[in-house]
Amino acid sequence: MTEQFFAPCPRGLEAILADELKTLGISGASITPGGVAFSGPFETIYTVNLHSRIASRVLWRVAQAPYKVEKDLYTLAHATAWEKYFPATHTLRVDVVATRSPLKSLKFATLTVKDGVCDRFREREGVRPSIAKLGADARVYAYLNETQATLYLDTSGEALFKRGYRVAEVEAPIRENLAAGILKIIGWTPDVPLYDPMCGSGTFLIEAAQIALGIPAGSKRRFGFYKLKQFDAPAWQRLRDIARQAAPQSLQVHGSDISQDALRAALSNFTAAGVDEVIRIRSGDMLELPAPAPNGIMVVNPPYGERLSDQETMGLFYPKLGDALKKHYAGWTCHFISADKRMERALRLKPSRKVPLMNGDLDCRLYEFKVVAGSNRE
Repeated sequence: MTEQFFAPCPRGLEAILADELKTLGISGASITPGGVAFSGPFETIYTVNLHSRIASRVLWRVAQAPYKVEKDLYTLAHATAWEKYFPATHTLRVDVVATRSPLKSLKFATLTVKDGVCDRFREREGVRPSIAKLGADARVYAYLNETQATLYLDTSGEALFKRGYRVAEVEAPIRENLAAGILKIIGWTPDVPLYDPMCGSGTFLIEAAQIALGIPAGSKRRFGFYKLKQFDAPAWQRLRDIARQAAPQSLQVHGSDISQDALRAALSNFTAAGVDEVIRIRSGDMLELPAPAPNGIMVVNPPYGERLSDQETMGLFYPKLGDALKKHYAGWTCHFISADKRMERALRLKPSRKVPLMNGDLDCRLYEFKVVAGSNRE
């Protein structure tokens, strides 16, 4: 039986996610702003949740109907056979997202959908689910456009960028699925040296190493579909057994950071992710450190300078960074994701490419600089 699914992802990575789904054997994916719709048997959710490095969640579409007012949302939620999917003893959370909806209050819309779900359980089973803001057993998502309401069941649980290997954090880490998407955009492959000289807690490095080693993105975590009535534990176990790790022929993944706290956090995360033996890390200032290889790909998530004091610091840092790239990284292709629009001009280097991306709520650009021995300054 064919089911309908939707996988949201960071804005700017929709095409990357569609390509990834194709490599997972899913055809006919449809790209929409903010995610990808696809279809397949129920077991498809096992594959995507386990292997997708780009998706934020995997949502299972269970109902859809036109609407005009809040009462229509109640009618749709109440008519949906939720008892087929999870028991009334499960805790419940309802979220509503809207695009150009005519309704005035999304909060009231959320309460209306929740009442429709709970009233159905109470009428049929004599008990209604308890509501939980955190750690709910069942999560219902309602998406509203101008005329249509769609109800989804979340099959992921925690967001998929929460891989389960981040045991230590530093300030402003990049989300794992955005990091994986950036690695795809910049065209990195395991035979090319990769370097993050401001590695923080090591997200870029871990994602790269796991890709090269064939470690599934979801190998360290649990999923929401465990608590659905349709969950087939033997089928899930067979899929996990097939997901073997394959050692790469060669792998050069390098990191460094000026902060000792960041390096300690990165080392803890490397171990938790099972990649501590393949990542080479060192301490030092990227303005002074030599390149770890004659050529390769650099990828960096630098501080954005959102506070005034940080803006002043970054304003002084960028010209020095441009000089360091010219001095130490001729032959490298360097990528920086930043929400700081001053960065491009302050580096005094001409980018060969700029890709718009969203890092959470921040409107960012992924800058590419091909550093040559001569001068490519503006």
